[in-house]
Parts: sequence; structure tokens; C-alpha cells
Amino acid sequence: MSLNQILLIGRAGNDPEMRYTPSGTPVTSFSLAVNNNKRDQNGEWTEETEWFRVTAWERAAESVNQYLAKGRRVFVDGRLSTRQYTSSSGEARTSLEVRAFKVVMLDSPGGDSTGTGAPSEARPYSAGPSSPPAKEAPAANNPSEDVEELPW
Repeated sequence: MSLNQILLIGRAGNDPEMRYTPSGTPVTSFSLAVNNNKRDQNGEWTEETEWFRVTAWERAAESVNQYLAKGRRVFVDGRLSTRQYTSSSGEARTSLEVRAFKVVMLDSPGGDSTGTGAPSEARPYSAGPSSPPAKEAPAANNPSEDVEELPW
């Protein structure tokens, strides 16, 4: 038995981008910044940021596209993968990518997205099922086979 699951809370680094596969399946992607505060060798607090590329499919993709915006806090439950690529400047890079099974908006649509106020009074909006989607279509089984037009 094996398990590949990642739980993240962070801020959207950009507005979501929704596209469609050739078979018409909606796919939405956005970057997610997750901060970690820690003390350095001198006892000073430093902040490190990890960036993830998040992809949501089908109904979750539509909800993320409709409700998420840059800077808003979001919870993501999904599967982690890495991808090696060469940047436009010729450098070898690695991308951390998450296929989201569940996305929960933590800020209300018109509420505080700065993180300085109290938690949102609105109920979080959940985009997507609480478990992985059923394996009905090739896009759900292996998204990379059906998304040639997507840049990642």
C-alpha cells in the first residue's frame, strides 16, 4: 500500500487560469505560496516561501476559477508530483505540482484577504469532491495525455 497526499494552506500567487482539454474537460491552474517562519543561526526570524503549481479538474476547476483570486488564502488537498524542465534561459529547474482533489477557499469573496484580520465569517467554499475523482475518462486517469495545449 502507498499514499501520496499533500495538504497545503497558502495564498494564491496569481488569478486562476481555466482552459479546456480537447475533449472539453475544464482544467484550472494557479500558483500557491506557502510560507514557513523559522529562526536562523543568529536567532532572527526568517520567512521562506515554497511555491506549488496547483491544478484542479472538472467541477473543482470551474469553482476555483469562479471564486479564487490572487492573494486569497486557500486550503488544497491533493497529490504531489515533480516535473523537471529547462527554463527559457537554459537552466534546469524543478516544479512542485499538485493535482487538487479538494480546494477550500478560506477568505470570503469580499472579505479580508490580508491575513491580518479574524478568520472569515463566511463558510469556506469547497471546490471539488473530498476524494479523488472516479477514473472514467482518460483526462482523469492521466491528465498529461490530454492537455497538449497547456504550458506545463
